[in-house]
Amino acid sequence: MVAKMAAEYLTTDGCDNKILDIGSGVGKFCMIGACCTKGIFYGIEQRENLVALSKKIATEHKIMNAHFIHANIMDISFLDYDAFYFFNPFYENIDTAFSIDKVMPLNRELYYTYSKYVKEQLDKTPIGTKVVTYWGNQSEIPPSFGLESHEFQGLLKFWVKLC
Repeated sequence: MVAKMAAEYLTTDGCDNKILDIGSGVGKFCMIGACCTKGIFYGIEQRENLVALSKKIATEHKIMNAHFIHANIMDISFLDYDAFYFFNPFYENIDTAFSIDKVMPLNRELYYTYSKYVKEQLDKTPIGTKVVTYWGNQSEIPPSFGLESHEFQGLLKFWVKLC
C-alpha cells in the first residue's frame, strides 16, 4: 500500500517520469511502482548482492521499467531524475537496529555526509520536483520543499519543491 501510494504520487506528472529510489535494497519500491504506474524507476544501492538480486527478480518477472544501479549516492546527479523516494535512508549508519546486514559498518560521519549530499542535490532540482519519504527524520529535505500531505500517522510524507 505504501509503495503504491508513493509511486502514484511521484508519477502524476507524466508517464515517462524517472523516479530514483535512494537506498533501494532489494528493489521492492521500484518493482511495485513499475508494475502500478507508467513511470520509469531506478533504484540505487551500495550492496552489489542486493542490486544483483533486484535485477534478477525484475528480469524473471519481465518488469521492464525498473532498473537497478550499484553505486554510491554521491556518484548520482539528481538532475537526471524527475522525482525521488526514500525509506529512512542511511540510518543504518548510526543504528544497528535498522541495518539490513553487517556489510556496512556503523559510521555516523557517513550518515551526515550522505544526508547533506541528498539535501544539496534536492535543492538543485526544479520547482515542482516531488519527493516521498517514509519513516525518515526528514533531515534530507531542504527548506525549498513543502509538505503537501501525509499518510499513516505522518510516517509517509509527500513533498514538492516550491521555490
